[in-house]
Amino acid sequence: MTHPTQPLSLHRVVYGSLNSRQKETYNFHRVAGRLAEYGYNSILLSDDWLGADFIAYHNDGERFYRVQLKGRMTIDDKYIGKDLYIAFVDDNDRVYVYPHDEMANRIEAAGKVNSSVSWSKFRSYSWPTVPKWLRELLTEFEVKR
Repeated sequence: MTHPTQPLSLHRVVYGSLNSRQKETYNFHRVAGRLAEYGYNSILLSDDWLGADFIAYHNDGERFYRVQLKGRMTIDDKYIGKDLYIAFVDDNDRVYVYPHDEMANRIEAAGKVNSSVSWSKFRSYSWPTVPKWLRELLTEFEVKR
């Protein structure tokens, strides 16, 4: 054990070396830190509560959001009708928090995934990298620095 007066030892982690639970915790702190700049306090839940991985509430006491944390841009039928927001950090270190149902409707209206097996059969779709057309739909939901 280190002595309390020793300086904190800081070494950046390699994201790819983390297990899935560690990645979720890491991503939570990245998103929560960004939201804090806008007056939100975020509480990580020990297990999904009504589909949420964490709660974000504003210091004005009026805004409260249930948020599902993802490793990438995702829409999924299992989140429809649950009043959830989806949060993710893209590969350019951009943080997005979007209302799931609204975004699923926008994507479906754009017609870009409708004929894919993933969406038409399984009602689930995710993007490892956000394409340009989708980034335009996400613009208003970016939590900027």
